[in-house]
Amino acid sequence: MSDNSNTYLAVFLGSRTSSSWKAWEALSEDERRAREREGMAAWHAWVDKYKDAIAAMGGPLGKTKRIDKAGVNDIANEMGAFTVVRAASHEDAAKMFVNHPHFAIFPGERVEIMPVLPIPGGG
Repeated sequence: MSDNSNTYLAVFLGSRTSSSWKAWEALSEDERRAREREGMAAWHAWVDKYKDAIAAMGGPLGKTKRIDKAGVNDIANEMGAFTVVRAASHEDAAKMFVNHPHFAIFPGERVEIMPVLPIPGGG
């Protein structure tokens, strides 16, 4: 079993119907490309700053399929990407994402941080 202590899942969220996304889409193509370059440079700087705390880089998420008793269906949700980090506390993990480029530059709306818990009875 792996040790999940001090491990946190960060989920990057945003909606294509949000005002921030609509403002992003209203940018000219040149403005959007410039913001994308700025955003990616800032994201890489964030990764470099926290490289020792990043347990799994994660990445962007694609289209979602929901599987339940009714079968398999295509659905939409607000999840856009994920990263796994290690930190001394939940609060410390959350502080890593203050002013993150996901919402400070890109049209993402928020990052949610949750602890990765041990599997019950996992020994």
